[in-house]
Amino acid sequence: MNDPNDDILPTKKRGRKKQGDIGYGRGLNSIFHTISLAIAGGVFIHNFESFAEHSNRILPPPCLRSALEGIDSSKHSVVPTTTEKAIIRKEKHLEEDSTEDEEVIYKSEVATNRYDLLCLEGLGQALRIFVGIDPIPTYTLRSIRSESMLKMHVKPETSLIRPYVVCAVLRGITFDEARYNSFIDLQDRLHQNICRRRTLIAIGTHDLDTIDGPFTYEYAMYRGPRWRLEDPGPATRRNELGHRQLDIVWELNEEAVVEALMAVGGGVLSRGGGGVEVIVGGVALPPSDINFVPLKQVKNFRADELMEFYKSDLKLKKFLHIIENSSVYPVLYDCNRTVLSLPPIINGAHSAITLETKNVFIECTATDLTKANVVLNTTVTMFSTYCERKFKVEPVEVIYSDGRSYVYPDISLYHMEVPLSYITDIVGVSLEENEVASLLNKMQLHAVKSLSEDKKCTFTVSVPPTRSDILHPCDVAEDVAIAYGYNEIPKRIPASLNPLPLNQFSDLIRSEIAMCGFTEVLTWVLCSYKEDFAMLNRRDDKSTAVIIGNPRSSDFEVVRTSLMPGMLKTIGHNKDHPKPIKIFEVGDIVLLDETKDVGAVNRRQLAALYCGATSGFELIHGLVDRVMEAIGCQFVQSGDNAGYYLERADVPEFLPGRQASIIYKGKCIGAFGIVHPEVLNNFDIPDACSFVELNIESFLQSIEATSPEVALLNEFIAVQVSD
Repeated sequence: MNDPNDDILPTKKRGRKKQGDIGYGRGLNSIFHTISLAIAGGVFIHNFESFAEHSNRILPPPCLRSALEGIDSSKHSVVPTTTEKAIIRKEKHLEEDSTEDEEVIYKSEVATNRYDLLCLEGLGQALRIFVGIDPIPTYTLRSIRSESMLKMHVKPETSLIRPYVVCAVLRGITFDEARYNSFIDLQDRLHQNICRRRTLIAIGTHDLDTIDGPFTYEYAMYRGPRWRLEDPGPATRRNELGHRQLDIVWELNEEAVVEALMAVGGGVLSRGGGGVEVIVGGVALPPSDINFVPLKQVKNFRADELMEFYKSDLKLKKFLHIIENSSVYPVLYDCNRTVLSLPPIINGAHSAITLETKNVFIECTATDLTKANVVLNTTVTMFSTYCERKFKVEPVEVIYSDGRSYVYPDISLYHMEVPLSYITDIVGVSLEENEVASLLNKMQLHAVKSLSEDKKCTFTVSVPPTRSDILHPCDVAEDVAIAYGYNEIPKRIPASLNPLPLNQFSDLIRSEIAMCGFTEVLTWVLCSYKEDFAMLNRRDDKSTAVIIGNPRSSDFEVVRTSLMPGMLKTIGHNKDHPKPIKIFEVGDIVLLDETKDVGAVNRRQLAALYCGATSGFELIHGLVDRVMEAIGCQFVQSGDNAGYYLERADVPEFLPGRQASIIYKGKCIGAFGIVHPEVLNNFDIPDACSFVELNIESFLQSIEATSPEVALLNEFIAVQVSD
């Protein structure tokens, strides 16, 4: 059942399982080796690396080995890997070295609309198609005569709450432990994703050899406060069905209940004190008549008993609300009245699939038919690869009480016309016809080029059932861009876009400070009145701060007049982080200004902070010099307005004697120094800090059009655009 090479894989117990982490599949002997790809926007980017250095201690699991065969790993580069212990060390900010026996973990981020990538089979298949090892698979339905096809009969009362069901069969499937666990994991991920925790769709899988068709999908009426409804049945069937009494919950007003019953094929005959006499197309069963052994249990439960039983189940109790207060309970039966499932809660144990299962019956009950088809198609296409007849699915006919019938699944190709010019305009790169067709083929989209009446190239794109995310030509263009490589698309500024010089200059400053080893932070523009003044040892002169008239919280009472409060709060909340901490921010402050029509003005500021065992005053001083050097400003003697110089300062937030003002062309634009111990104590910071804040708008205001600073700025902008 397992691969013979599994004994060389690490057997150490795996760590925590996180929702959505590919590679945490239950029962796998090892987290799978890096699948040699990065996923961006839900699709693949070619990014491989040799994994020879790991091959002596870990191998891919059985379900991915076939996907990796034939790949020349020496030509590619890989996504970095990690381990469970490394994740814990990172969370705790520890710097211990890893050990050789740590089990490797690989994670892939998958876009929420790429349902085909939620299982290992889909990842492996997409990889092999992308690198050209495998062709795009062709999914087909098995040829079966109508009288031999399995049938699902849908009773009319199902329209009251969960009206749709779609089905399919995977025949001749071969499971091993890895495949079985992947099959279950895919259902769990679909339930959490597109199924919206089973509120839209509930998936049921059954061992077809333990049940017999045709199947029925019907409802049991809940016994609670009720209406009395008489159901004589159609005149032609009155003798056959007899005169019965139905009980349904009285949840809605009289008109709403009657309207709902009429919607399922009934008609109101009369209204009287004893109830409403109606004609409906079927008779629902009371919950007491639904009696079966649920999955992973050994005794029989009635439907109403199950609802109480699962209220203590950690996994299933979160789904009870879907039908708990409903007037009806859904149920699926085979021809022998064996309960298949009570969706969306639990399947029956009688039809549970095992490693020995060869034929799988899949049913999806739903409130959204479109999403139900997506879920069914995803499930059957991903695992039809393990069937005896590869990529072939057996259809099931679903028959409604009004005579409508449909054959599921619908795995036919969807065709879309997309002009070449449309693709190249969106991508922003001039691409040849054959190159576009090749890129689309990598993304599992078969493209046939043709010429339109105006002699322009157009692609007929065939969308397979695995790519339900392709809804519009713009999705096709996106796939071309991803296959081409986002990093290969040249950056350009649209001709109509004229960025503000201040924003461009701010980017220059950010780049320079980041290269000095500082990390950028983004803090709130609003802060509390106390943080802006008292906690900084400042006094409010009533002429600087903009006060919020009706603040929703005491934390957002004023518009900040300095970047300092936000940065000190950041350090206070991260005081356990390894030292030193070096952060910076480039952002706006707001000051009162009566000369402005709005009574206030925005000022673009630069602030940087060093926190460590020592004050780091010399590092902040050096950062000021580096910023000035970057803009081409020289250090000059005091009183010289040709550059910048420093003067002794006396501001309350800094330690006396350990602070300085920055004078640029005769104007004070900021200050730096060692933060006062009282201020540090106010923000609950135990370590010494040094801080600088200066106004960067002053640089632009004083720069002449022909100055070297402007040339440097223009050169920086040109480099950014070319990169």
